[in-house]
Amino acid sequence: MITIRPAEEKDLPEILEIYNYAILNTTSVYSYKPHTLEMRKKWFAEKMAAGHPVLVAVKDDRIAGFIAYGPFRVWPAYKYTVEHSVHVKKDFWRQGIAKMLLTEIIEIAKQNGVHAIIGGIDAANDASVKLHEQFNFKEVGHFKEVGFKFNKWLDLKFHELVLETPANPVGE
Repeated sequence: MITIRPAEEKDLPEILEIYNYAILNTTSVYSYKPHTLEMRKKWFAEKMAAGHPVLVAVKDDRIAGFIAYGPFRVWPAYKYTVEHSVHVKKDFWRQGIAKMLLTEIIEIAKQNGVHAIIGGIDAANDASVKLHEQFNFKEVGHFKEVGFKFNKWLDLKFHELVLETPANPVGE
């Protein structure tokens, strides 16, 4: 059985393991060097202080994956738009965990009055593109050769899900 719950600080070593695997072995994270536990602790503290969700999927007392969102861009008018990131431990790929995590984060986004969720996806990551399409994310941008990793140029796609929230948006 898989349980989705809010992440806790005790989960950070396993979250770090999943994230570092992505850095070292995939193009889902456009970074070169593994993160440290201190970096993950800072990331988590910033998410918590800002009221942004971090969720984990737990199976057999192990963290099988995680999802989080945060600001899309720093300017105030983007306050109703977030960018999310979802990662699943390799041992648990193709078990529907990313789908479960994405389902939960979309519901939380609605509750929090988010209007648009952005996903930055490596263009060659067909599994992630298909996952997001299942949730009606639409491709809204395709940036050619903006990343360079594993001795090749990488294209980045932006996918967006527009929600019917918030009920009463406020500008300036």
